[in-house]
Amino acid sequence: MFHECSLTVRALLRDVAGSLYHIVVALLSAGIALLLPTGATRFLAFWSRVEHDKLSLIAVEMTVAVLLILGLNYLRRSISDHALASVATGAGLVSYFPRRARGAQQRIKQLKEEHGAGRTIMVIGSSGYSTLVDQVGDLSSVLDKCLGAKILLVNPYSYDAATRIQAISHPEHTLATFREEVRQSIELLKRLKAMGKAINLKLYADPPLVKMVILGDYLWLQHYHAALDVQTMPEYVLRHNPKDHGFYTLYAHYFSLRWESPEIPEYDFETNELVYRTKLGNEIRREHYGISPATKEIAVTAEAINLPAQPVQPIKNDTAPGTIAA
Repeated sequence: MFHECSLTVRALLRDVAGSLYHIVVALLSAGIALLLPTGATRFLAFWSRVEHDKLSLIAVEMTVAVLLILGLNYLRRSISDHALASVATGAGLVSYFPRRARGAQQRIKQLKEEHGAGRTIMVIGSSGYSTLVDQVGDLSSVLDKCLGAKILLVNPYSYDAATRIQAISHPEHTLATFREEVRQSIELLKRLKAMGKAINLKLYADPPLVKMVILGDYLWLQHYHAALDVQTMPEYVLRHNPKDHGFYTLYAHYFSLRWESPEIPEYDFETNELVYRTKLGNEIRREHYGISPATKEIAVTAEAINLPAQPVQPIKNDTAPGTIAA
């Protein structure tokens, strides 16, 4: 209730600010028109005193030259900025946050809340914890008001994901922590699905490339750097261009390709299984979620040679140290 009131108040203030702007411009125009005759008279009187004083005349000329140079530089810079703004508008870039300072993070959250209500959210992320589960996350409040969500997260039991996390070697970003974050994200999505929301979750196996959120005609984008935290990376806001030649269309198409890829399984919230389907939606096979990469590889190898998967027994090495077994 409080959040809806705050959004209404902000919208009202924006409308009032727009009206005040037009009123101020009209008043300034009227004031300039009224003061123009008086200003012209005073300027002529001032010029009649200055034109016979060489020092004053030189000072006035230098002042005018400096003002002219500053004005021309400002005009040139304005034209250049306008050209860059036109390029950014054509590309669909509407906002850029170089770093997630406190004010920027609050602004990002407000924008997502404004554009996410009553829509289907599309997300590509890593564990999803900082975006979905965390109470100060970007989508923590948006999920309560959306119609549904299509979410792509990393499978924490995939070989590539495990290798990447272990290569980071950060004491706070361990493989166990990452798997727990994904588990909490799945539990949250289960609760939302039980509330009647159309929630679909898919788990991809390759390392994350971009963090992307699509809310209607707006798209938020960050890059997953190999050695840096995604929260330190700049965030871009793209808007859909009616001519479909902006970056929004490119990344929205990228999401569609990832979502429709038969290599990325869908998570079944009821059976806790990964469901592989064809592009037409026909089910191919199911796998129990949570199988470690080593166990899965052993099972596939046993199936390939038509043998039942047996637990791996440790090999007893009877050779003496320093010798090589035949």
